[in-house]
Amino acid sequence: MLELINVRKTFNRGTVNEKPALNGVNLHLKDGDFVTIIGGNGAGKSTTLNMIAGVYPIDQGKVVLNGENLTHMPEHRRARYLGRVFQDPMKGTAAGMEIQENLALAMRRGKRRGLGWGVTKKEQAVYKEALAALGLGLEERMSVKVGLLSGGQRQALTLLMATLKKPDLLLLDEHTAALDPKTAAKVLELTDRMIAENNLTAMMVTHNMKDAIRMGNRLIMMHEGRVIYDVSGEEKKKLQVSDLLAKFEQASGGEFANDRMMLA
Repeated sequence: MLELINVRKTFNRGTVNEKPALNGVNLHLKDGDFVTIIGGNGAGKSTTLNMIAGVYPIDQGKVVLNGENLTHMPEHRRARYLGRVFQDPMKGTAAGMEIQENLALAMRRGKRRGLGWGVTKKEQAVYKEALAALGLGLEERMSVKVGLLSGGQRQALTLLMATLKKPDLLLLDEHTAALDPKTAAKVLELTDRMIAENNLTAMMVTHNMKDAIRMGNRLIMMHEGRVIYDVSGEEKKKLQVSDLLAKFEQASGGEFANDRMMLA
């Protein structure tokens, strides 16, 4: 389904600020895999997602999705295959447009645009049903500007937009990190449900070890631009936070020192 083959990336190469970000990442995802990704700051988690999305060109290696080589494909052309939810709730939606208009943009992702009504009555019915499933009352506010919504509502809407037209791969980059605990729990619940109901293949970067263990069928840990631990199935279900800390120390040869993850 997704293959990352010896993917390497160094930022600011040849300068005093040279920073190796990915050091030969190899990863294979099967259809329906829901992979959580953990690691310290600078481990390469978000960079991996950005390389898949085409935000930056890679220095070496290949990115293959469903048999198609995306390595040199620009970001806007990859968008038809991918759904993305960012850490910042302000990203992923157009604040000055209505809820239904944002959903219409998501529904047309990857399609050629023509002249016609922005949102048809048939589409409105589809969007209303989809919004009702969120349980946030947004189905009664479809003409409201997205900029007037709370951070949690916007993030839930972004998640719906990312999955409205079933993507080949859903990329979630710490999408609850900027939310309060109660709202974050609600968005995670929606995430789990949407991925399961639509049988999506997904990758979720998180700093919360408990969430990484609880969600998905597979977990990978990154350190210094490499995958140092990959676990799935029954072994993953039995994991404890203490096990992950021990695995990190064993694989990296050092003590885990990221407060955000230690306290999660």
